[in-house]
Amino acid sequence: MSTIRAFIAIQLPDDVRAALAQVNEILAAQLPQRSVRWVKPKLMHLTLRFLGDTAVSNLPSLYDALDESAAQHDEFMLRLDHLGCFPNCKQPRVIWAGLQGQLEAADAFKQDIDAALEPLGWEREERPFRPHLTLGRVKDSRMLRDTHWEANIEKQALPVTAIHLIESELTPGGPIYTVRHTSHLRVT
Repeated sequence: MSTIRAFIAIQLPDDVRAALAQVNEILAAQLPQRSVRWVKPKLMHLTLRFLGDTAVSNLPSLYDALDESAAQHDEFMLRLDHLGCFPNCKQPRVIWAGLQGQLEAADAFKQDIDAALEPLGWEREERPFRPHLTLGRVKDSRMLRDTHWEANIEKQALPVTAIHLIESELTPGGPIYTVRHTSHLRVT
């Protein structure tokens, strides 16, 4: 059976990518060299759901489910807001940019996507949806233990008008993302 590694995401406008690239540059200058593997701006996105290995034969059903979910929701607006870390900023593993705006609309949309995926074999995610954009992955949090770092994030708007099913091919040079399908939300 042929499979692809896939996830569902919201693509970022160029001005949001540029603002995040600037934040990465500021942070990289404050942190020890090679302590963080920074995400390339062209690869940044808002992940709604990681699907993992997905059978190519199931893609048409998946496209239909995403189209139906998107058609039930109006476009909405998010915006860049603040820096954060998982699990926390004292021992970070992931550095991210948080989002504000129409978070209730984002959460309702995410819940509908999860419900649409359930009959196709993906269980609902137990953890709450915390929309964020990954900026970098910390290689060794001990390197950042006593580092005080900060960067202001320009409050760029992130209009949500569509979602994408994206294929992720892992290569030695980093992932290669290919949009396999786009589902548009209702225009308000």
